Amino acid sequence: MKILSCNSNRPLAEAIAAYLNQKLTKANIRRFSDMEVFVEIQENVRGEDVFVIQSTSYPANDNLMELLVVIDALRRGSARRITAVLPYFGYARQDRKSGPRTPISAKLVANLITTAGADRVLTMDLHAGQIQGFFDIPVDNLYAAPVFTKDIQARMNGDNLTVVSPDVGGVVRARALAKRINADLAIIDKRRERAGVSEVMHIIGDVENCRCILIDDIVDSAGTLCNAAVALMEQGAQSVSAYVTHGVLSGGAVARVAASPLEMLVSTDSILETEAMRTAENMAQLTIAPLMAEAIRRISEETSVSTLFD
Repeated sequence: MKILSCNSNRPLAEAIAAYLNQKLTKANIRRFSDMEVFVEIQENVRGEDVFVIQSTSYPANDNLMELLVVIDALRRGSARRITAVLPYFGYARQDRKSGPRTPISAKLVANLITTAGADRVLTMDLHAGQIQGFFDIPVDNLYAAPVFTKDIQARMNGDNLTVVSPDVGGVVRARALAKRINADLAIIDKRRERAGVSEVMHIIGDVENCRCILIDDIVDSAGTLCNAAVALMEQGAQSVSAYVTHGVLSGGAVARVAASPLEMLVSTDSILETEAMRTAENMAQLTIAPLMAEAIRRISEETSVSTLFD
């Protein structure tokens, strides 16, 4: 087995390699003066089982291109099998036609990764499960729920916990977590009456005097989470925390979270933490390195990955 890290999240790759008692494969991944990607693998990979770790987070296009060029370099270096490890799969929100003449970019990215030469994909909490079907190669989609469960039990040990889905589309994810921690479930139905008018939130379920836990896969602008926290507090919630897998947190999202009623926003390190996130008082990160590393070990040894979540 060989583990190779691209540039988007090297600390996570180093943690995964350390867990597996491996050294990262030496590679020179740099840019020409016009920002063109150049890759040189500096170790022999012929006949090796290679895992390439790269989150396609900001800058998404640069990081995606880097991943594709690395995969091509490994394929031409005669690697036996190449697994693209994407802790965060960018473009996942474009998983269907949202209107006339719009792309399904998640499918396009799946085609690019496959054509570049990847033999399988390992990722975490895909925005939509059907994206696995966009690939013509095996896909292992891990879940952050075990990591969240452990932290929730340590941080919020007690009764009156209610897991809240911030929209109808996330109910399955929220229900799975609620079952793990033996909590109640509530759902927020949000709707925008017309353009330019703020969303009206209807809460399905009883949250009065409850410690609410919002659960989602991606937080980008954080507008929905912050509005949901306000609505829950107005309905009598005792406190509101949020657990999200991928902390994109673009633009003014960190400042928005800091000014919100959220007691804590917890994300994983699938995306590299920024300085603003590191210094925010009500934000924290959990590592997914042991979970990803164990999945990598099982793929290499050809044993079951699904039993990680039993």
